Amino acid sequence: MKIKEQCLPCLVNQAVKTANLLQVKNREELYHKIFAQMSQLDFTKTNPEIAGENYRLLRQHTGCKDPYKDTKHYYNQYFMNHMNRFEKKIYSTEDAVKYAIAANIIDFNPVHENVDEDIRKFFSNMEQRLFAINDVQLLLKDIRKAGKLLYLGDNCGEICFDKLLIEHIRKMNPNCEIYFAVRGEAVVNDNTKEDAYFVGMDQCAKIISNGDDSLGTILTRTSDEFRQIYEKADVVIAKGQANYESLSEENKNIYFLLVVKCKVIADMIGASEKSFVCMRQKNVHEV
Repeated sequence: MKIKEQCLPCLVNQAVKTANLLQVKNREELYHKIFAQMSQLDFTKTNPEIAGENYRLLRQHTGCKDPYKDTKHYYNQYFMNHMNRFEKKIYSTEDAVKYAIAANIIDFNPVHENVDEDIRKFFSNMEQRLFAINDVQLLLKDIRKAGKLLYLGDNCGEICFDKLLIEHIRKMNPNCEIYFAVRGEAVVNDNTKEDAYFVGMDQCAKIISNGDDSLGTILTRTSDEFRQIYEKADVVIAKGQANYESLSEENKNIYFLLVVKCKVIADMIGASEKSFVCMRQKNVHEV
């Protein structure tokens, strides 16, 4: 999915937001670098890839490898401490899918400002939240017969619910080989290997890096190891908007699990903002 012009303010706002977080003193110099880079923007690329380029420049300028490290640790620890309470509300794999999607609201990109408020709202009335696009039964059917499953993670905090869903998947199909993929380097609040091991993801899946520091999954930038696993996977579960933006044109059995967070994605998939989506890849060709 090529970048849309509506995405441009978000790219700039993310740089401003991170500069404020790090209290960068010479931020005018940083902004000049960002604007110079964006003046050469390739509009055939996806928004996640361009965001990754900007974030890479920001890390180089500030010397900080992981600006959101403390934030990620806080939300990972918070939800680990409260998972027993959530587990009591989850009776089926379908419930686990729904909670994993709800947790996608934990996001620190500029279009999403009221994280704590939205978390409270989303988890306080789960019974009333319906899927705008509901391919959950198709997903469960494919999981039952899958030999290899690749789960593309997304945000901090959310990863605790990803783990819970994977535990349910293991019960459904004990013989399935499950991989959990993280970013190769820190980018905003997305998960890296450090976050995955911190929440104990290695207890239920093999943790792999995609080898890249972009948002989402830019296949041309990922490692050979990752692409081999991706190509052999019978089912790919892709969390979040960035994974949808970067993989929406792939011919692969992908299920996108996300909360719709902006008008661009809402218009693309035909669902309202803040709605829940479990959507099978429309471009997949059955063999």
